[in-house]
Amino acid sequence: MITGLNHLTVAVSDLDRSCQFYGELLGIKMMARWDTGAYLQAGSLWLCLSLDKAIPAKDYTHYAFTVSEGTIAEWLGKLNSAGVEQWRENRSEGSSLYFLDPDGHKLELHVGDLNSRLSSMQKKPYKGFTLFD
Repeated sequence: MITGLNHLTVAVSDLDRSCQFYGELLGIKMMARWDTGAYLQAGSLWLCLSLDKAIPAKDYTHYAFTVSEGTIAEWLGKLNSAGVEQWRENRSEGSSLYFLDPDGHKLELHVGDLNSRLSSMQKKPYKGFTLFD
């Protein structure tokens, strides 16, 4: 049985730039680094940056990180000051910022969790919505 998400690996074209972006700008804790990669930790999430040819998804695939309620405006200012490009406006429950990393990978900062999303969807369901136990 799968019990959770173990880690995310993101291909990056410039390790120094990506370590600065994820580690310094986003504040994800640097745990280890070597010539072709790095491990960072955000809560229980283990993030691996791997030096490789970065090919960002062209679809809606993205990685969402949890942030505290009331911090979205602060994050927006921080990302804008750093010249980070936004790729989408928030259209769902909970405050969110959608932005690109230096290689164009789609990221999100989100306030809320699965329970808050499901509660919202029960009040205003998507077409064909079914809730399971």
